[in-house]
Amino acid sequence: MKLTVARGELVEALTVVSRGLSSRSTLPILSGILVSASSEGAVTLQSTDLEVSVRRSLPFVSVEREGTIVVPGKLFTDIVRSLPEAAVTLSLEAESLSVSCLQSSFAVKTLPADDFPRFPEVEPDKSITLPASRVSEIVRHVAKAVSRDETRPVLTGVLLSVEGKTVRMVSTDSYRLAVKELMIEEGSLEDIQVVVPGKVMEEVSRLAPQGEDVTLGISENQAVFAFGTTEFVARRIEGTFPNYRQLIPKESETTVDVSREEMLAAVKRVSLLAQHNTPLRMTVNSEDQTLGLSATTHDVGDASEDLMSKVEGSDVEIAFNHSFLLDGLLAAEGDSVRISIVSPLKPGVITSSGDEGFLYLLMPVRLG
Repeated sequence: MKLTVARGELVEALTVVSRGLSSRSTLPILSGILVSASSEGAVTLQSTDLEVSVRRSLPFVSVEREGTIVVPGKLFTDIVRSLPEAAVTLSLEAESLSVSCLQSSFAVKTLPADDFPRFPEVEPDKSITLPASRVSEIVRHVAKAVSRDETRPVLTGVLLSVEGKTVRMVSTDSYRLAVKELMIEEGSLEDIQVVVPGKVMEEVSRLAPQGEDVTLGISENQAVFAFGTTEFVARRIEGTFPNYRQLIPKESETTVDVSREEMLAAVKRVSLLAQHNTPLRMTVNSEDQTLGLSATTHDVGDASEDLMSKVEGSDVEIAFNHSFLLDGLLAAEGDSVRISIVSPLKPGVITSSGDEGFLYLLMPVRLG
């Protein structure tokens, strides 16, 4: 195999494909990137961890000799990133890949291509195409609430549902719940209900170029995301996603409307004294129309701050995990947020003045 490619294009492709690399030491082949070159000038890069597979095609490549090899993914990526901006030549010499660019040259031991898993070819039963900007927008609102706990696999996914012109994503880690809805103007879409890995949704939203479209295809066991010359294939997450609608309170005893920027800044300041999992306490006073924030950490100190707000309903005192509260405020949009409270032991709900399709539910921390 021998080919020449622009360093910038190769770096961009490796940045995408490296997202599928596995760190499992028991299967060294999964830490490699499969490089395939055909005589027609088609070059593809592939990676997989057996759960997620990534493939990227490279255009405008000069191929002198076709071939297929597997190179250590992280090392190869680091080498190419370190090269100057010029043409990079890759050539297979015996069992080593020669990487040369201007005066720089490297020789990297390769792995047997026959051991590399076959890329899953998916024939979707249903599909949906959205602008990359809309995908990024909706994922940004729900990403923080995706669980990292592998013992409950279904919570590490995002529930994606499409009904008519409504696209909805939902995530929860059992401590908070995020819901984001978008209305799509371009005709009706196929109805879809699927749980896809949260980390894949985040990668796709981060890597898909703004201005391009992202197509999601669903088969019985897999989901495939395609944009440009890139494909992500992931296993669908089995199991029943929690009935999130039952968790959202239908009514509230108290609502607080407050400036989002002021609330964000105050939570950040008061949280400095909410150490060692100390909760952040919220005190709502309807007579004074204030929202008080406070935190006390034993043997460290305490902090408090009052915010002018619009309060409707009863006085209430409730406490939240300060980090989770901050995530909800960051995910919201608009000038102000509304915090709806039923009681100190029931979830609080954050909604946004600038986004009717967003909701963030947060479980309270029991006050001592």
